[in-house]
Amino acid sequence: MWSREVGWFVAIGVASTAGQALLYWGLRPWSPPAVANLVSLLVLTVLNTEANRRLTFRHAATTPARAHLGAGGLFLLGYLVTSGAVLWFTHLRPDASPAAETAVLATASVAVTVVRFVVLRLAVFRTARQDTT
Repeated sequence: MWSREVGWFVAIGVASTAGQALLYWGLRPWSPPAVANLVSLLVLTVLNTEANRRLTFRHAATTPARAHLGAGGLFLLGYLVTSGAVLWFTHLRPDASPAAETAVLATASVAVTVVRFVVLRLAVFRTARQDTT
């Protein structure tokens, strides 16, 4: 079961990271990095969580409310890590292009995704079999 879940999670994660990067890149000329990241991450976290609830963890008896509340805590972690990475990068390279910032954002997002999968799988989308062991 984990291999199917990992496959779906990776596919959804790639699409989500690409969507967040595109939205960030589109917002960045008109807003500071932290704001562009907040908006892009918020939009894609909601879509990502729903896709994972329906496809990746579809056998878990988790309500939509629990799924989105659990993902909300992970959203905060993701926002802090990705914003920190982008702000640190722009501090080091104030003349960096939005494309370079977007690459840093996407790289940081991949690191957060590993933690996100483990927490979602073990804590948010527990299966009945996990609850009895």
